[in-house]
Amino acid sequence: MLKLAIIVLADTETHADSGRVVNALETAHEFKEAGDDVRLIFDGAGTKWVAALANPEHRLHKMFMALQESVTGACAFCARAFHVEDQIQAAGFQLLSENQGHPSIRPLMGDGFQAITF
Repeated sequence: MLKLAIIVLADTETHADSGRVVNALETAHEFKEAGDDVRLIFDGAGTKWVAALANPEHRLHKMFMALQESVTGACAFCARAFHVEDQIQAAGFQLLSENQGHPSIRPLMGDGFQAITF
């Protein structure tokens, strides 16, 4: 079994940003279907994706929700900075703040996870 941490940093502003999040979700699905341990973390402008994808009207909502158990959470600091903290919490996703208000990636690396950023 492989261990993969997918970190989404892409903004929600451009077509290229949408492509990055689709690639992140598709990669997560591929690894999950293979039985691997997958963790999705949304950081920086990527925190806006949690709020967007949690909306049932979003075209990627079903794909995102199929990965719900793999979503570790979103950066607490960045969620506040991008004004999506309340939306993330309302959708039931965790805000991560172990590293001075940001997610801590080091424990995942110590547990043998490989990281991919989108």
